[in-house]
Amino acid sequence: MVEVPYKYEIIGKKNNHTLFVKINSETLEIGQLIVVSDSHEVFDTTGMHYVEFKSDINRLREYAMFIVKDAPELYKEANLLEQQVSELIKNAIRHGNKNDPSKKVKVYYSFENRVKVIVEDEGEGFKDIDDWNRFNIARTIAIYKQDFENIMNFISWRGRNMNEMDGGNALFAAIEYWNGGIYYNEKGNKVCAIKYFPDNPEYERYK
Repeated sequence: MVEVPYKYEIIGKKNNHTLFVKINSETLEIGQLIVVSDSHEVFDTTGMHYVEFKSDINRLREYAMFIVKDAPELYKEANLLEQQVSELIKNAIRHGNKNDPSKKVKVYYSFENRVKVIVEDEGEGFKDIDDWNRFNIARTIAIYKQDFENIMNFISWRGRNMNEMDGGNALFAAIEYWNGGIYYNEKGNKVCAIKYFPDNPEYERYK
């Protein structure tokens, strides 16, 4: 279990995936990964596009570009959307399906008033979500406090079954990018990521 070496208080939520965390007299906004059931509304695929991919890491960019090609230019943000979609698929191939080409990656996606992407693999699931959330709290506080003594302990995330070849840090960028939240099912082998843009009235709640 990750230990947070700071005194802090969770005083509320900005939305269902962003905490208000009080440290000393300041309040920080800290993103969290959310675990919900498979029946939760975020996993409703009604009206979404669907595609299956083989677990071939060499075709990763091809897969991401296929999904992003129909997105509005506003949503593409140069290649940021492609990068983030690529990370979701890469995690499914590498960590979920263990690069087994016989296993599939299922992707649902929609660009109706927001970006919504659901990626499901055939693996055992991401089991370290609680630890990652605590790690992100500690990391954010360490950066805020400019605590150089401890900050090196929170630069790089390493979960179970990760090795030195795993960057381990893509989720830090992802949780900033997917302002509508990153949701996992209870098994941890299916993720839904949502991004709002200024053309959506909900944007002000999530920016």
